[in-house]
Amino acid sequence: MNTTLLLVRHGETVDNANKIMQGQTQGCLNATGIRQAELLRDALASTPLDAIVASDLQRAIDTARIVAEGRGLAIVTTPLLRERDWGSFTGRYIPDLQHEPWPDDIETLDALQRRARAFLDFIRTTFHGQQVLAVGHGIINKAIQAVYHHNPMEQVERMMNCEVRTLQL
Repeated sequence: MNTTLLLVRHGETVDNANKIMQGQTQGCLNATGIRQAELLRDALASTPLDAIVASDLQRAIDTARIVAEGRGLAIVTTPLLRERDWGSFTGRYIPDLQHEPWPDDIETLDALQRRARAFLDFIRTTFHGQQVLAVGHGIINKAIQAVYHHNPMEQVERMMNCEVRTLQL
């Protein structure tokens, strides 16, 4: 029996709109992000869900809460679904980082992909045979899909805010 994972990126945040590298900061949905989550909730209204999982960062939890409205499902949070740790790039204006050397305190791709594998294992074992919606972040979601498809991360298309991608585990 397959587990179906509906992988979602959180709604737009104040920092997304301002091109600030959020990393593992909590973040706050802006009005656009709230509306995106409401539209996702409405689009998924007839889709059965057995569980809702979110990163333990506030922007993902808030998105999951909106999507969960009216379902009577508790939101399970996990640090496995946190965004990449951008180290000393966190909180900086993204366009300013283009030509800067990467500092040593950024989470490595290997560590990120290990976390992605651990997340997929967590979903498979905890929610075996169920349909699960999981709200994460752009880069961790990319790592999850890369691990799932056995592809390099650069071959995974960027997810837009509140976009859903379905994986059969």
